[in-house]
Amino acid sequence: MKPIGGLVRLRKERVDKRAFKFSDLQPITIHFDGSVERRAVETGREYSMDLWFARPGDIVVAKIDLKNGAVGIVPSDWSNVVVTGHFAVYDPDRTKLLPEYLHRIVQTEFFKAHLWRNKVGAEGRKEVKLDFFEGERIPLPSLEEQKAIVERWRKAQDEICAVRERIERQAAAVESRFLDDLGLKAPARREQPRAFAAWWKDMAGLSARATFLSVSNSSLNLGKYPVVQGHRCLVEVRHGCSASPSPTPTALEVLKISAVTRGSFDPTEKKYAVDDARARQEFSLRRGDVLVCRTNGTLAYVGMSALVTENMPNLIFPDKIIRLRADKSILPEYLWHVLKSYPLRAQVEAAARTAVGNYAIGTEDIWNFRIPLPPIVEQKRIMDRVSAGRAEIALEHEDADRLNHEVTSEVEALILGTKKVSEV
Repeated sequence: MKPIGGLVRLRKERVDKRAFKFSDLQPITIHFDGSVERRAVETGREYSMDLWFARPGDIVVAKIDLKNGAVGIVPSDWSNVVVTGHFAVYDPDRTKLLPEYLHRIVQTEFFKAHLWRNKVGAEGRKEVKLDFFEGERIPLPSLEEQKAIVERWRKAQDEICAVRERIERQAAAVESRFLDDLGLKAPARREQPRAFAAWWKDMAGLSARATFLSVSNSSLNLGKYPVVQGHRCLVEVRHGCSASPSPTPTALEVLKISAVTRGSFDPTEKKYAVDDARARQEFSLRRGDVLVCRTNGTLAYVGMSALVTENMPNLIFPDKIIRLRADKSILPEYLWHVLKSYPLRAQVEAAARTAVGNYAIGTEDIWNFRIPLPPIVEQKRIMDRVSAGRAEIALEHEDADRLNHEVTSEVEALILGTKKVSEV
């Protein structure tokens, strides 16, 4: 067991701003999972704070987020990486410590929990002090054993990555088959070019983005089935309520917006609300409801939908979510899926408006959405195929989660010495 401070040296290389253009420097961000990301800075903007170099292979600590495990390693092929004084940069003693091994230790559940328990400071600004971090004693096997532990983790990540790539391909295949069943195709180009031509009649509110999406979505009329507006197949499009949160448990709960934004319904994402008979009567959920995210700071989440699969009289939905109820001409599961497909996503993004950093759509937008509408029998056949594809994807997700859990437990056991490297 050795203290971290005895295995690293604090690097303090101040950047001479007279010798470097800010545009030649690369600020970074450290995430809670220890990943390092290039920080995008607006053209012409510069940091007024002092800057410090972080060299390839250095260990960088985000001071305020150390309690969450924000410790990363500068990639070997990055140059002129810099940080502000809100970070600490360490040069590891590579004769004793493999940086990636320390990275694995910090990311273990037990070490993260230990850091969290030892944060200090004023409420809202609690952090783990660097001297505490440097004084922490860690298991230090030989370099060869450290390499073996890191290699075991990397191999598992490659396997997990391969599973996730299969999931992406399967999801793309499900979507492609869904569009084929409707006689539609996604446009060859989804990214908006810097310039494009459109007829005046196709201009959408003088918005280049909305016009591009509308033009790209023109093949909607060429599908196998009639295209109808929401007015023709929906009986309700309703905003949620502004329920007052309750600091103590009650019999009534209100969804968080995260219950919807992943594209499937997660009823565990909720909080207690002040019990109100009117709110319960008007805003509770029942089987077949389709919930739509009305507003979010991320455009990809706006319009994202989720299907409620059972009656929930004690659960209501908030104002940032819109509830759709379908008439007998459209299956709720078909409505849910088509809302996530390209023809409807293009309409969502074309209709979305921005205000105070958020994107939003309204009930009138949804009433006017143009929806391909096969006969009910065909909707069921289409959704049976979609459900089969989703079941295969769910199994792949289970495999990825299982593998991730197994390797996490195994790496922790190798670090703690309860499992020997020779047993791997």
